[in-house]
Amino acid sequence: MAHLDHLEHLDKDLVDELAQVARETVRDELREQGRKRRRAALLYGASGAVACYAGAAVAAAVGLALAIVLPGWAAALVTAVILGAVAGLLREAGRPSRRPAPHPASGGPELAYPPMPSRPPVPPVTPVTPLTPDAGQEAPHHRA
Repeated sequence: MAHLDHLEHLDKDLVDELAQVARETVRDELREQGRKRRRAALLYGASGAVACYAGAAVAAAVGLALAIVLPGWAAALVTAVILGAVAGLLREAGRPSRRPAPHPASGGPELAYPPMPSRPPVPPVTPVTPLTPDAGQEAPHHRA
C-alpha cells in the first residue's frame, strides 16, 4: 500500500487542475453568451426607438392629411382618437387570453380547476400548548 501513496497526491493534483480548466471554460462560455445577449438587447432597443420615431411620423402625416379638409385642431383631435383606439386594441391583444367563467345556470363546461377559496382553510382543532413553566420562568398565578 505504501507504493500507492504517491498516486494519491497525483490524483489530487489532477482533480484540482481539471476543476480549474472546467471553471475557466465555463467562465469563457458565459462571457461570450453575455456579449451576444448585450448586443441583441442593444439592437432591440435601437429598433424600438426608431419604430417610435416612425410612428410619430405616421401620426404627423395623418394629422397633416386631415388638416387639408378639417381645421388644424379637429385634425389633431381625430388623429389622437385614432391613436388611442390603436393603443387600446394593442393592449387587449397583449393581455393573456381568459375564458369567461360559465354561468352555473347555463350548464357550461366544468372548470379545469376548482375556484380558489377567498381565505385559507382553518384547521378543525386548534393546537394545545402545554402550560409547563420553562426553566427560570414562573407559572402564571390565578386569583381565586
